[in-house]
Amino acid sequence: MTEQDPETIAVIIGVGQINDRPEQPGDGLDPVGLMAEALRRADADAGDGVLEDCDSLAVVAQLAWPQLNPVDGKVAEALGIDPSHCMQTAMPNGDSPILLLNEAANRIGRGESRICAVAGGEALRTAGQLAALKARDGSEKPNALRDASHRVRKGYAQSYGLTVPTDVYPLYENTGRAAYGQTLAQGQAESGTIWAGMSEVAAAGEGAWITKPVSAEDVITPSDRNRPIAFPYTKLQVANSSVNQGAGFLVTSLAEARRRGIPDEALVFIGYGAAAHESDNFLDRDRYDASPSLATSIERAMQLNAVGTEDLAHVELYSCFPCVPKMARRVLDWPLDRPATVFGGLTFGGGPIGNYMSHAVVAMVQKLRGTGDKGLLFANGGYATHNHTILLAGTPTGAAFPHDFDYQAEADARRGAVPPLDRTYEGPATIESYTVHYGRDGSPKSGVIVALTPSGSRTLAGVAGEDAAMIAFLTDGMHEPVGSAGNVTRGDGDLSMWVRG
Repeated sequence: MTEQDPETIAVIIGVGQINDRPEQPGDGLDPVGLMAEALRRADADAGDGVLEDCDSLAVVAQLAWPQLNPVDGKVAEALGIDPSHCMQTAMPNGDSPILLLNEAANRIGRGESRICAVAGGEALRTAGQLAALKARDGSEKPNALRDASHRVRKGYAQSYGLTVPTDVYPLYENTGRAAYGQTLAQGQAESGTIWAGMSEVAAAGEGAWITKPVSAEDVITPSDRNRPIAFPYTKLQVANSSVNQGAGFLVTSLAEARRRGIPDEALVFIGYGAAAHESDNFLDRDRYDASPSLATSIERAMQLNAVGTEDLAHVELYSCFPCVPKMARRVLDWPLDRPATVFGGLTFGGGPIGNYMSHAVVAMVQKLRGTGDKGLLFANGGYATHNHTILLAGTPTGAAFPHDFDYQAEADARRGAVPPLDRTYEGPATIESYTVHYGRDGSPKSGVIVALTPSGSRTLAGVAGEDAAMIAFLTDGMHEPVGSAGNVTRGDGDLSMWVRG
């Protein structure tokens, strides 16, 4: 076998992260400050003096402070560097850090860069506190996630309350549970087990936002401190975006690391990655119990790196909502009793919008250094839309860069037929998926049904929050709503309504 050129072997040499908890909201760092500080810490971790030679800076788009965008140039200025390649991702998607890691490895392999820096940061906690101090018409509390410019557009899905990820991921949860043959209690028990394990990882590690472990029962049981959000998810089952967090890492070649005298035990080797995505329109999906692009991303990354599940010491299975690691662990055949995170998950580690996986990279590097272990990072973004998986290892992976990580054609080929959308349908239908949205007081605001018509079309129908019988049918676990029959009727307004058959 031909010996690999160390100039084409990509390694991570420095990692850094920060939690910013100011006593006064106005004293908090903004996203630029968080990114810059994370990279200063990564530079110190690499032995100092690396960042000054950075010739590629890539940052994850931030949502909390839109007035700062774009921030890549501002981060470079804050660090006093002038990289020839400087960019920000188009959107703050959860797969962004792994995409940028993979692209950094390719830049190194092509000889386009010597030192690549990747960072992201969100200050949604501070942004929310400052917004709350300002007067606002009406009683609605400011919400940076719902108020983001790309989410204020009104359309068919939004008119039924399907606006932010919290509204949409339960569709995958409920259809998935039915497809797995689980009762509601069994599905929730799986969520509780995964999330309780994540809370323990967060409590034992470094950098997590919440460091108090919780039990599986605490996770899934609604209470004053754990209100229902969107059925069947409670507050402890969703990403915690009210954080001020930044994280970043430095990538170079094995040859450059050795020229700089960085010891081998400080290096973490980058393996091959694989990416694929679903339609940006979550109503334009073939199914809600699985994701062809998720499966393709994970399976291809494993194949490319010639590893099996038994070869992995650690994994990070993206955890914005339980349905995602549930789908991922079934593809990977990852046991329920093994941790699905190295950082703590988006509830406990913290959910800084698109940058969570940078924190996962930091934690994975810390786990792998000086070992012969391998770790898999699976990232998800959008509305179960974007998927990117990559391998890291404490010893050489055999990967040489550049490498094409785009496996979209393969994902498209394994996708089933997408039901056409019928916005005006009336008549008999069956429930494909559903959820119920709750107010801050824990009472149901409304329900939404994704239904399939006899001709195979997909349509939406609402459920009034005051329809106690229908809300109970959807949420009490006495019967499985998915697959049950009913009728779509026109309501008094513009919305169709669901009537149980």
